[in-house]
Amino acid sequence: MGGTAATAGRVLACVQRHGPGTTAVPRMRVTGLLLLVAHLLIVAWLTLRPRTVPWVSATNLEPLATIRAELAYGPSWDAVQHLGGSVLLLAPLGVLLPLSAGRLNVSPLVSLTRTVFAGAMISLAIELLQSGVPGRVPDIDAVLLGSLGVALAHLAVVPGARRRLRRRYGDLGEATPRIPRVELAPQADVLSGSRTYL
Repeated sequence: MGGTAATAGRVLACVQRHGPGTTAVPRMRVTGLLLLVAHLLIVAWLTLRPRTVPWVSATNLEPLATIRAELAYGPSWDAVQHLGGSVLLLAPLGVLLPLSAGRLNVSPLVSLTRTVFAGAMISLAIELLQSGVPGRVPDIDAVLLGSLGVALAHLAVVPGARRRLRRRYGDLGEATPRIPRVELAPQADVLSGSRTYL
């Protein structure tokens, strides 16, 4: 029993010890969370404020209808502003969501999938909340464009940043504490009827 306690103590000490690579992760997570909260507050202020407008278009639940309507007469500055603004609005989430997770060793495909899914859910929540805001109209194309922006920002920044951080701080997967091999007890101890185990 004493040997098990000593082994558990060594493992706990290994987990609690911070090397140069492991201290980067908590700092990244805190920075990412603070920036994520700040960005979401700005997005909420931009998208959920009531607007006073003479008229509003109908709710769009048909994918790509708004995009086709914007581009019907060819590319124009208004179309670029409207569509580009929808892409750029949530694009920082493509970087801030992985940053707030603080994981350096993760599959690029898994990271992209998680990030785009979370961005799409945030965009969908905004559109659903807009249905109750005067002067705002929900649009499914805003969800598609927002998700596209998240994916593009993620692909442009996150894989390269993770590679640089792994080179700088080393592979954190190697810092995982290893538990010493546990040997089997002698057969006499296991089967002995004279011993009591409480």
